[in-house]
Amino acid sequence: MSTAPTSVAKSNEYRLPTNVKPVHYDVTIKTDLEKLEFDGFVKISLDVQQESSSITFNMSDLELGRASIYSNALKTEQEPTGTSFETTSERVTYLLPTALPAGSKAELKVGFGGKLTGSMMGYYKSMYEVDGKQKAYALTQFEPTAARRAFPCWDEPLLKATFGVTMISRADTVNLSNMPAISEQVYSRAAAKPIEPSGLAELFSSLDETWKITHFETTPPMSTYIVAFANGPFKYLEKSVTLPLSGKTLPLRVYATADLIHQAQFALDVKADVLPLYEKVFDVGYPLPKLDTLVATDFDAGAMENWGLITGRTNAFLLDPEKADLQAKKQVATTQSHEVAHMWFGNITTMEWWNYLYLNEGFATLMGEVIIAGNPAYSICNQLHMLTSALPRQSIPGLESRFRPSSHPIEVECPDANHINQIFDSLSYSKAASVLRMLSNYVGEDLFLKGVSLYLKKKLYANSVTTDLWEGISTATGIDVVRVMDNWITKIGFPVLTVTETPNGIKVRQDRFLETGLPEPKDNETIWNVPLSLLSVNQDGKPSLDRRAILEEREKTIDLDTSKPFKLNAGTVGVYRVLYTPERLLNIAQEAAKENSIFGLNDRIGLVHDAMALSRAGLAKISSALTLVDTFRNEKEYLVWSGMAQNLSALASIWWEHPKIVERLNAFRRDLFVPTVDRLGYEYLPTDATDTSLLRTLAISQAAAADDEGVVKELKSRFDHFMKTGDRSKIPADLLRVTFATAVKHGGRAEYDAVVRVHDKPWTPTARIAAIQAMGATEDPELLSETFKFISTKARDQDVVYFFRGLSNNPKARRPMAEYVMKEYDALYKRFEGNFTLKPLIEMAMGHFSTQQDYDMVVNFFKDKDTSKYNQGLAQALDGIHARIAYIERSTDDLAAWLEQRPKL
Repeated sequence: MSTAPTSVAKSNEYRLPTNVKPVHYDVTIKTDLEKLEFDGFVKISLDVQQESSSITFNMSDLELGRASIYSNALKTEQEPTGTSFETTSERVTYLLPTALPAGSKAELKVGFGGKLTGSMMGYYKSMYEVDGKQKAYALTQFEPTAARRAFPCWDEPLLKATFGVTMISRADTVNLSNMPAISEQVYSRAAAKPIEPSGLAELFSSLDETWKITHFETTPPMSTYIVAFANGPFKYLEKSVTLPLSGKTLPLRVYATADLIHQAQFALDVKADVLPLYEKVFDVGYPLPKLDTLVATDFDAGAMENWGLITGRTNAFLLDPEKADLQAKKQVATTQSHEVAHMWFGNITTMEWWNYLYLNEGFATLMGEVIIAGNPAYSICNQLHMLTSALPRQSIPGLESRFRPSSHPIEVECPDANHINQIFDSLSYSKAASVLRMLSNYVGEDLFLKGVSLYLKKKLYANSVTTDLWEGISTATGIDVVRVMDNWITKIGFPVLTVTETPNGIKVRQDRFLETGLPEPKDNETIWNVPLSLLSVNQDGKPSLDRRAILEEREKTIDLDTSKPFKLNAGTVGVYRVLYTPERLLNIAQEAAKENSIFGLNDRIGLVHDAMALSRAGLAKISSALTLVDTFRNEKEYLVWSGMAQNLSALASIWWEHPKIVERLNAFRRDLFVPTVDRLGYEYLPTDATDTSLLRTLAISQAAAADDEGVVKELKSRFDHFMKTGDRSKIPADLLRVTFATAVKHGGRAEYDAVVRVHDKPWTPTARIAAIQAMGATEDPELLSETFKFISTKARDQDVVYFFRGLSNNPKARRPMAEYVMKEYDALYKRFEGNFTLKPLIEMAMGHFSTQQDYDMVVNFFKDKDTSKYNQGLAQALDGIHARIAYIERSTDDLAAWLEQRPKL
């Protein structure tokens, strides 16, 4: 659909030649954790597609050894006559003395070696502490293009092959890979001949009985980015599941270092529950004989779906087994179910190229975090209310940050590695999941899942593009899904629907929605096919929902009795905003606030987010949005309160350099949230409903952020007890973050030093992150300087994003953070240029400004920089500054007047 010949031709310079195709790799890796280096040898079986006098593959940051190519047709082994390396594309080309005949088979053999660095890419080291000493273990992170840093390969998702992995390591360590080990033995010179593969003598020459060799089963056909191996002193927890299709019993394990493994049981339980559910729902068997998870103390992304060996951060898979906070439980449950979903979406069926990344990430997000983890019919975590939390977690984030001119389509042109790293964003995850969820609602979830199953079955062990998915769902539903969905995937942005009431009903018009206001004609050419999901009241006074109503043109008139309640986008499943008149909006809000209203929880959440976003775009007054929020002040559901809190916090963040406005906003927040604090208190009981616990945490956090004197005093008192005694029993796990941040914000040296000690010796991953973010909450310039120094000298690379998040939440730290990034730019760029971290750091450091002077400052600073690795993040930050400038100019008087005149309680 989007792979026109021109775009294919344009991307050829970034793609490997197709003259040969790998079909199988034998990879042998020798890991030396004492020297922090690895050596290896790879034999790659090739199908020669065209007569070839050269072979080109990917390689980066490796030292290549001797290479040879054996041709089955020629019955000869030849060595390259020349070697060239392209640094930008990370490709090696071997020139051959004799051409390989078309249609023949060949085998490439290459020795290689590399360093185990802390880059969190390729095959790298992760550090942990034993008896006060730093130790290392090694693991891989290959997505998107870092397998080439571990062994020479054809590092593109389309070029699937089977992999046989052999690992050589110290005898007292554990080896892991995608597949189970079929043999493992301590090296013995007497037995060396039968186990020593041909051509690997140099890897074995220095071995003695302190080393061992592990052979793993051969994998199914798979892409290089989900190959995985690891070596270290790992311990594990294990349980088994029986799969519904095959009936086979499958071992499941979670591995970690000995000091952490006791925190992994919950992640193991989640995995054991969701794996059989996926197999049943998709009607496609899980093909591997095991599924492990490895928890890493240094990890760039949140988690990674390597086939048979999931990897991820500590906070993605670990929690306090005695008393975990709900946020930690949610994180582990959704992360584990997301990664297990990838075993089908990405691993069994893989996108053809990275512009189809959403087929992996959008689907894993939808299935792992909405349908499976969120549906009471499937869910292993009903107590977490995954179903209702799916709306703000997926639909809203997919829209909130992506209605800017610099946005990109879900299916995005992605020629080179610099672009690939940047598309792992909310568009490929949340917006893609939201669009797929909208389609599921439109055609019906059962038929949607049937179509998904057809898609997977047709593309088993193969690669796919968007039209393959649409074909499966069209077959299951009888609907022309290409026609309905094409522009949602291939075009930038999403629409706003303007509802105008007529004598006989309503007129609905669609335009592109931009944060900067009404679009210019050149930016308003897309017509989406919009499922209206129209909820109304019929003649019998009963709710009537029309799921199949669709807007396929610029505007449309619909007959409707507007004297009765009605609403578009029922359940807020559509990826669009709806603009009503202020009178109609208030009418809908008042109806929604009633007991037993036809408008449900998700409608109320959507109303809050829509009203605020429309005011931000200049399509509605901010006073109208705040009146709607005030209408919901008696709301009972946590998720509506969460939407209100999120948007009020955003307003305070936008007007952060307007202290009078911020104080009035904070007074409004205190009026809203302190009564809930007074009602619910600070203690978490085992008998509390989940919503009660979540609402308590939210209310206390909002009241503290709004500087409520009583809440601040209470939290400081609890922290003071912990600081003086080491007893943390007065700080409930759910209040850990807000307590730490509040104590440091309103405290001094003693509180700051206390959270630094927690950072250095955390009892859980949650405690470490709470301490990191608290270090950014200080308003003391001297302590802020210490935080920046800590980032440069002591912080783990994976944790820097948490430091920046804490700093960005602190208005007093925003200008110092931008100054720090500009001063330390070269060091930060070198530190993070190859992974996912650089883009969000630039966004967080530069994205809070709201004046033209600051906009010009950011532009001038970056004008002579190579921004290719983060240009999308920088563009988003600059668009955001422009939007905030306009919002403040347009709405300050309206906001101030509403805050001044609002009813005093």
